[in-house]
Amino acid sequence: MEPEIPQNTGNIARTCAVIGASLHLIRPLGFELTEKWVRRAGLDYWDKVSVTEYDNLDAFFTLHPEAEQELWLATTKAPHCYTDVHYTSDCWLFFGKETAGLPEPLLLRFRERCVRIPMRGEVRCLNLSNSVAVLVYEALRQNGFPGLTGVGAMGGNPTP
Repeated sequence: MEPEIPQNTGNIARTCAVIGASLHLIRPLGFELTEKWVRRAGLDYWDKVSVTEYDNLDAFFTLHPEAEQELWLATTKAPHCYTDVHYTSDCWLFFGKETAGLPEPLLLRFRERCVRIPMRGEVRCLNLSNSVAVLVYEALRQNGFPGLTGVGAMGGNPTP
């Protein structure tokens, strides 16, 4: 929601491409998707990810009312650790802008759906794209990594 740093969004788009997830961006964005920084961070993965932009949060929920039942909001203010909840295969993960996180009214509205990544108290937070990767892969792990390859090239029989 309202990302400000194009490189983070490019990295998140790359993560979405790798796992087959769609990326939903809620405006305002702090950049244009055509900026070289977004494209460079996403490398050649942009054609492998579905990206949808929304004018605001209301527009998103109007098009995806089901998200209200299956959402998780990442915030340092959360009452739950991200590993203590159950993610369904249809869940929606929300992340806020780099400088302010998700808006307080949204957090209060879905207080019991807020999750936190544990970290030391004297640091503010993880980088946005790293936070996305942490939560996304926990959700995937809980659902058995559907559609993803679990074995790399070295997983077969070793060559003598």
